[in-house]
Amino acid sequence: MRANGMIKRALFLLAALALTALPALAAEGAEAQPSLLAGDIGNVFWTVLIFVLVLVVLGKFAWGPILSTLQTRESFIHEALAKAKHDRDEAEARLKQYEERLAGARGEATAIVEEGRRDAEVVKRKIEAAAKVEADKMIDRARREIQIATVTATRELYDLSARLATDMAARVIGRELSAKDHERLIAEAIDGISGSGPQAH
Repeated sequence: MRANGMIKRALFLLAALALTALPALAAEGAEAQPSLLAGDIGNVFWTVLIFVLVLVVLGKFAWGPILSTLQTRESFIHEALAKAKHDRDEAEARLKQYEERLAGARGEATAIVEEGRRDAEVVKRKIEAAAKVEADKMIDRARREIQIATVTATRELYDLSARLATDMAARVIGRELSAKDHERLIAEAIDGISGSGPQAH
């Protein structure tokens, strides 16, 4: 604000000097047409003086702020470019980190899927092994039950055959057998049938 006021004053002073010098120059110009090479010392003096004053005023009040503004702007542009480069480098570094993390996450996901497949295969094998063991147990139980049923049926068949044989023997003999004779004949018949019949496994 203060520098602007001083610049305005200097420009006003220069304008005033120029206005005061113009009538004199006009009067001289009206009397004779000066040549650039005429060597008028008054004209040269005032021109040089005004030029020097303009240079001093501009150097003191205009060029300093202009140069300061230009230097500030230049430093701001340099800082902005440096910050933009820094931000770009950070963005590239972050992008690289994200890509590395994404690659790691993909690797982990693949490893998890593979582990899940392996676990599923292990579970499948365990289930198959347990089912086979259970099936073998059921088959063994069924075989034992069949064997027991076969033995029981064979014994029942032997008992029935022995009764029939004793009944037939009683009829052939023609007399009633006592309970003791009946039991003895049944035991002998069972022993005979067991000896000649199929062997139980």
